[in-house]
Amino acid sequence: MTVLPNSLQARDIAFQVHPYTNLRRHERTGPMVIERGSGIHVYDDAGREYIEAMSGLWSVGVGFGEERLVQAAAKQMGKLPYYHSFTHKANEPAILLAEQLVRMTPAGLDHVFFTNSGSEANDTVVKIVWYYNNAIGRPEKKKFVARNGGYHGITIASGSLTGLQVNQKGFDLPLDFVRHLTCPHFYRYGHDGETEAAFLDRLAAEFEELIEREGAHTIAAFIGEPLMGAGGVLVPPEGYWERMQAICRQHDILVVADEVINGFGRLGMTFACEHFGIQPDMLVLSKQITSSYQPLAAIVFSDAIYQGVADGSEALGTFGHGFTASGHPVATAVGLENLAIIEERGLVQNAATVGAHLQRALARFADHPLVGEIRGIGLIAAIELVADKATKRPFEPLGKVGFYLFERAQEHGLIIRNVRDAIAFCPPMIITEAQVDELVARFARALEETTAWVEAGMPAV
Repeated sequence: MTVLPNSLQARDIAFQVHPYTNLRRHERTGPMVIERGSGIHVYDDAGREYIEAMSGLWSVGVGFGEERLVQAAAKQMGKLPYYHSFTHKANEPAILLAEQLVRMTPAGLDHVFFTNSGSEANDTVVKIVWYYNNAIGRPEKKKFVARNGGYHGITIASGSLTGLQVNQKGFDLPLDFVRHLTCPHFYRYGHDGETEAAFLDRLAAEFEELIEREGAHTIAAFIGEPLMGAGGVLVPPEGYWERMQAICRQHDILVVADEVINGFGRLGMTFACEHFGIQPDMLVLSKQITSSYQPLAAIVFSDAIYQGVADGSEALGTFGHGFTASGHPVATAVGLENLAIIEERGLVQNAATVGAHLQRALARFADHPLVGEIRGIGLIAAIELVADKATKRPFEPLGKVGFYLFERAQEHGLIIRNVRDAIAFCPPMIITEAQVDELVARFARALEETTAWVEAGMPAV
């Protein structure tokens, strides 16, 4: 990309610091400036069209340019553009959305706390659990158990829960209150000759051993994404959640389901908890709650936790936590309309039906020499690239081939995401089977160009 002096690209380089970006590389290449979106497509400032096969960041469920969400925001902006929820204040959209979330989430989740992002929500989960255990006289029960490969955000607390080194190296994370277990991805972490059932037994034993070593009286909660998203779309072994939950219940450890990516239909069910049989004490939601038209996240949690927190606030005089924009009226109004669209247009069922078509379409690459594993459920999937199919040997350096394919895909009008050398797909839930076919055709062209580059010895570009 040629960056012209005083262009938007040049001004971006000069003034804006980008997340998840090699900043020196960004200085050399500049940004792709996205100007508008419509349906499953976005368009850059040169007018080029792209299929947004990642829904932005796993999140634009109803697609881009949805006028109903624009009007919901404008209407609420004109009526009450902002108000806070501190000290007994409330607004109608926040009340109605909290009520709806309690009604639609799994049984036993009765109270809602709003934040602005999934990172803030998981940070708040940690604080609520600590506050709760202090209130009920268990001050030692504070540790969290998470998994390597999991993603729970990037604040200091949620970044500690996350199990990805890219989010921790250089930041002095994780903090010491978290213990990480083996990533439940059989393809990559199963031992030679080990069956998937034996792998599951090993993961369960590892959890039990950790509890014995640390002491159940010190472990407060187990947190996990039902299906891991940012770690590479990692599907756990069958029976995994049943086993891990049973261990938690035996040792009085709270179960926290992070559905920031999974929630509101992505897997072809309203919540992934339904698919995996999870009965959480706390459920974390964001992204598709507003299709990311507004920043919003929510924690839905049990009455038992609420009662402990409420008693603590009585004893201390207040629940001293919250954000300026908690329960923001515009964000919650957009959330209500977004959930109405998902229901009215049958987008959960569409994610199941068209998602099955996506999984079948990607399965055609199973015999490709660079493809190690194809995985996913519903409208979320990944293809993992490997240097050797038989041994599962990854490319070195890890991520170089995935990034090359990512760039080739953009040249073919397809925005995907490479998680190291796993290529992730998470298109808007409005996508049709015909559009899936076009998405896969563009990916196939990028994959073939990547194959030729690998066969040529991965020359510098």
